[in-house]
Amino acid sequence: GSLGAMQSRGQGKSYSKDRYFQAEVASDDKLVPEGIEGQVPYRGPLANVLHQLVGGLRQTMGYVGAATIAEMETKGRFVRITSAGLKESHPH
Repeated sequence: GSLGAMQSRGQGKSYSKDRYFQAEVASDDKLVPEGIEGQVPYRGPLANVLHQLVGGLRQTMGYVGAATIAEMETKGRFVRITSAGLKESHPH
């Protein structure tokens, strides 16, 4: 899931977009990454990247099965994971 992994390169296909169910996203600036690739320079006003923030919120709501933010508050929970799960959850 990082933005760099999702972006198409030339005629090549981005398999990361497939893996994160964003294969139909036509424009790279509309992708919603789930990982951190590194530092990025200032991009301008928040309005320019707001769609990414909203997209991340929608993905989270989908993970917990919530249709509203209020429902997300009641359905969201912390879960304990193994050390192997923690290792797998980091960018790789």
